Amino acid sequence: MINFFLQVQNDTLAQAAGAVIEGTVATKEISVLEFILKGGFFLIPIALLLFYTFYIIIERYLYISKRAVIDSNLIRDIRDNLNAGNIDLAVSTAERNSTASGYVLREGILTIGRPIAEIESNMERAANIEVGEMEKKLGQLGLIAGIAPTLGFIGTISGVIKIFYSISQTEDISIGNISGGLYEKMISSGAGLVVGIIAYAAYHLFNGRIDSFALGIQKQVLDFVNIIQRPNGKTK
Repeated sequence: MINFFLQVQNDTLAQAAGAVIEGTVATKEISVLEFILKGGFFLIPIALLLFYTFYIIIERYLYISKRAVIDSNLIRDIRDNLNAGNIDLAVSTAERNSTASGYVLREGILTIGRPIAEIESNMERAANIEVGEMEKKLGQLGLIAGIAPTLGFIGTISGVIKIFYSISQTEDISIGNISGGLYEKMISSGAGLVVGIIAYAAYHLFNGRIDSFALGIQKQVLDFVNIIQRPNGKTK
């Protein structure tokens, strides 16, 4: 009798161990790439948007970092040249700067002798051109910030529709069937949100940098006008 109970106990333990092993095998680990690829067709346009977003971010960062530099020494050098009566050297100094502020100040120097209002207007137009160049493609970042999450949501909705269509055909409403297909389809929503957040953040960061440049160039325009209005060349 004792041997019988021991045998039953051993069989039970063996079955439990087998179930644990079977459950462990069933829940095998998958790589991040395999997990992402389960997102479906809509991950393709989202991935393309991600690569294009990175391209715009890198291209705009390099351009804005180069052009949107406000050199405090530039206006000082131009003031010294103008006070010495050397307009050509002042123009050369502005051109060598190779920044947006150098281009704006060059336009101001070339119009010296005309009414102050005309000089200011000419420099403001030059500044607006530079700001417009910096803002190129930023609208595309704003568009991507809205499109990418929408594509991800559409991908999830499409997947849910397929899941319920499959259920209607097979009448298999098991939790494993529903949750397995649903988590795969929600990957597209997560990916779309990630791309949208990246594009949205970059859009506002670049705009903040451009606004800072616009404020700085307005100050330089004011300093330049003060230089040509005052014989002693002192600014406020």
